[in-house]
Formats: sequence, C-alpha cells, structure tokens
Amino acid sequence: MAQEELARITASASRRVIGVGSMMGLGALVVYVALSTPEMALGWKAVLVALGIVGLVLAQLMWQSTGHVLILTEEALTDSDGTVVARLENVAKVDRGMFAMKPSNGFLVILKEPGPRAWRPGLWWRLGRRVAVGGVTAGSQTRPVADVMIHLLHNRDNG
Repeated sequence: MAQEELARITASASRRVIGVGSMMGLGALVVYVALSTPEMALGWKAVLVALGIVGLVLAQLMWQSTGHVLILTEEALTDSDGTVVARLENVAKVDRGMFAMKPSNGFLVILKEPGPRAWRPGLWWRLGRRVAVGGVTAGSQTRPVADVMIHLLHNRDNG
C-alpha cells in the first residue's frame, strides 16, 4: 500500500532557470577568460578551461536534479526517483535555525545513523549524518515540510 503524501517540495521554474543560468554563465565566463587571454601561461589556461567545464557540467546536473520532487510521507522523505533521502525513524533532529549549516530556503536533518553520500545540486545533499534540503526551492514549501517533520518526530518521541 502506498504511503499518503503529507507534503512535497519542488523547485520553481524561475528559481531553476536563475540557478542553472548562473552556473552556466560562470562556467562559460571562466572558459572565455582562459581562451581570450593570450599572455596567460598554458598551465593556467588548462586549469581555467577545466574549471569552466566543471561549472557547465554542474549546471547540467543541477537542471536534471531540480526537475525532481521531494515527497514527505509518515515514513520517509523521498526523492521522486525513489531515492530515500531520510527515513523518519533514523532522524534525530530537524534544524531550521538561522545559524544551521543549511542551503538557502532550506533546513538541515541530523540522522541517527549515517547514510550513503548523495547530492542533487540545488535540491538536497547527504553527507554522513547530515542531510540538507533546499537551494532553488521556495521557503514556502520547505518550511512546512520541516514543521511537519518536527511534529512527526515529536509525536514519535512522546508516544
């Protein structure tokens, strides 16, 4: 039986375009500087071209990952491709605080047990026991998801 969807987080089209466009612009600018500066040493040109290509590849990855949706159920926060971002039974804390190391308009989840590393640029990342959600997402969608997760954790811990 499928779990009932409690909330979802999507990246708005305008935020996706601005985020991906910024990354593409940066990558293209670095490649342009490398190729248009004749007096630059060949080694530095190679480094700048490589960095520019990395920026362009990251823009492509961001475009693909921000097309996904994060779905919160009573059991887990999952990606629309089926990847489990965080099981609620494994969540120790949800932090929306001002000084939390979190993405823009997002929140931080501290897990009890570390999960495998994963990264969806602009949407979420997981490194060890930390999961960060946000980036090109709207705060009007991430805030309620964090609040629902906090409420579910409170109910779990207090019976």
